[in-house]
Amino acid sequence: MTATHNDKVRIERVEGAAMAVNSYVIDGPDGLVIVDGQLTVSDAQAVRRVVDAFGRPVAALVVTHPHPDHYAAAAIILDGLSAPMVATRPVAEVIVRDDAEKDAIVGPMMGAQWPTARRFPDEVIDAGGIVGLGGLEFAVRDLGGGESGADTLWSIDDHTVFSGDVAYNNMHAYLLDGHFREWLVLLEALDAEFDDETKLFVGHGESTGKSVLRRQAEYVRCFVDVVEAHADSDPTERHDAVVAQMRTLVTDDRLQFLMELSIEPVLTVLRSEQP
Repeated sequence: MTATHNDKVRIERVEGAAMAVNSYVIDGPDGLVIVDGQLTVSDAQAVRRVVDAFGRPVAALVVTHPHPDHYAAAAIILDGLSAPMVATRPVAEVIVRDDAEKDAIVGPMMGAQWPTARRFPDEVIDAGGIVGLGGLEFAVRDLGGGESGADTLWSIDDHTVFSGDVAYNNMHAYLLDGHFREWLVLLEALDAEFDDETKLFVGHGESTGKSVLRRQAEYVRCFVDVVEAHADSDPTERHDAVVAQMRTLVTDDRLQFLMELSIEPVLTVLRSEQP
């Protein structure tokens, strides 16, 4: 757990142990705002302990995008609290649409750590404006498809941006949703938009500056190129070649399985693009 301070608030980063995903606890003037809700029971319980230690009311839990490591255990964090679970309309719609599929796939992988009672966003907002939570004003942006099918940014000022999985900081990435072309365009646009004072509170890894956007774009391009280069190999050879190449870019292997799960789906997209 690490703490960050800007001129407005204290921000605690709580990284999951079962899966290396971040929840942020923002100490606003009128209460706590939690950003993202963990994947597993034990990691959600760890976030709740941090929340309880503040001894302050919880204003809301925000979900940045619809992947289960960011929403599945939110009900455990919010258990017994009156705080809403907040997301933009596209994020909420994808969560509801895909949860049964995620339950069938991720549930067996996680076993007893998988939250069997999952909560969906119950306060759905339209992006493009300002949302007041905990005495803070969040500028909320829908980005469309990128790392997920519905990425968003939540900013409390021009330089404090909760960016979900738009970029991972020195961790392997998930490309299974197949929006990698859109992701590259998005990363380039945000890199041009943000200045050098911007701090991104990312979904995986330490908070960091905007240079992470260029590193993420390099990662995505490399992954797609190596999958394409080994398209005619047998699956085992392709897997081994992709893993070997991507490990030259990322030293932390905790999320390597996400990258490995993405190999065949990305190949399917590449083949669909061929005339």
